[in-house]
Amino acid sequence: MVEVVAALIWYKNKFMICQRPAHKARGLLWEFVGGKVEPGETKEQALIRECREELAVTISVGGVFMDVVHEYPDITVHLTLFNAVIAEGVPQNLEHNDIRWITPEEIPDYEFCPADEEILKKIIEAHL
Repeated sequence: MVEVVAALIWYKNKFMICQRPAHKARGLLWEFVGGKVEPGETKEQALIRECREELAVTISVGGVFMDVVHEYPDITVHLTLFNAVIAEGVPQNLEHNDIRWITPEEIPDYEFCPADEEILKKIIEAHL
């Protein structure tokens, strides 16, 4: 099982989603910014590093919003989604195909990675 972290970053009434690059597994599906936890890192450290690498921003990591285990055909992930805020910088698209800010009402308009499905349901329930 691979430990993966991601950030639920809100700005006013919208949250950030990122579209995976076409050449990667689950290409062009939408997800939360984040990635794998490297050996020796805490989950929070990994998330801060991933946001620097992928968005060129410094985040402040809050509490855990939710965690899920999902089995893909090629990998099983334990995904921990943290509440986070951008402490410094403006998001730049360094890694993804696209970045968007969406409202919970707009979730059905996007095709997300399957591991995010339960998380998205919780976001909708919490905000509608």
